[in-house]
Amino acid sequence: MDSRSQLSRPPIERMLRIHEELRRGAFTNCTRLSALLEVNRKTIVRDIAFMRDRLELPIEFDPRIQAYRYTHPVSSFPTVQVTEGELLALLVARKALEQYRGTPFHRQLEASFEKLTGGLKDRITFSPAEELQSVSFRNVGLGRADLAVFNTLSTAVLRQREVEFDYRKPGEKRSSRRRVRPYHLALREDLWYLIAYDVGRAALRTFALPRISAAVGLATRFVRPHDFSPEKFFATALGVLGGSGNFEVTIRFSAAVADRVREREWHESQALRDLADGRLELQLRLGALPEIAAWVLSWGAEAEVLRPTELRDHLRQTAARLGAIYG
Repeated sequence: MDSRSQLSRPPIERMLRIHEELRRGAFTNCTRLSALLEVNRKTIVRDIAFMRDRLELPIEFDPRIQAYRYTHPVSSFPTVQVTEGELLALLVARKALEQYRGTPFHRQLEASFEKLTGGLKDRITFSPAEELQSVSFRNVGLGRADLAVFNTLSTAVLRQREVEFDYRKPGEKRSSRRRVRPYHLALREDLWYLIAYDVGRAALRTFALPRISAAVGLATRFVRPHDFSPEKFFATALGVLGGSGNFEVTIRFSAAVADRVREREWHESQALRDLADGRLELQLRLGALPEIAAWVLSWGAEAEVLRPTELRDHLRQTAARLGAIYG
């Protein structure tokens, strides 16, 4: 039996399966369990010893049937104890998971959730609960990505191996082949992004996963720079696209939307200033302007950029084009 099969099933998962076999009175000996769990007999013996001696489960070996059994009924596996607050958090997480149904990530998320809650099966049934009818989640424009691409990239990130893929830039019909050193996968604004060093362009780049195809992991290893930090990389970005610039942005919001702006943290650099007439000024320090321009436009006439001048000029030109379209 190869080492991969033994590493594929964590000890807690094995012991939960042993517990289930013992609890339902199945014929449970080392030969059957090692075949069932794809591990050797020594591993089974160690697991059972741990369950008996450390978890104090009533396991004994019955020489008459040459098998293990519980000496009295056991209702639950004693590895997971949750408080009322933790249980509520699990239920909310289960509800949140449903928003990803039908996407490439739902199957993996569902499997991960089942592993986390495996020790609670005797006490909790996770189903659409009445208690959570007042809790809902909604993501508008949830990003699409290919599961095979995601798996290839996540493996490359973890193992620090180079990867090749086809990438189509926004607005272009044709893709170009890229060879990159993947540093980090990030879920930003409901879309997955890869931060990677582009070997051909000798620069750090951000790639949206829905625009990646034909991803192939390579054998070439690399060492992630010790000074790379996702937090630092995104520090100058309002959402995803940072930059090397240093822009002080000031936006004045009308009294009608001031509360909506005040109630959220938009960026770690933000500073708010209340005006006497109920209006609100938001100050930010950003590395690039394209994202903030689109964001300001989403507020319509309720937001006015005071500075920088280049952002104000860009929005004036955009407003003129909009006027020509709708005029």
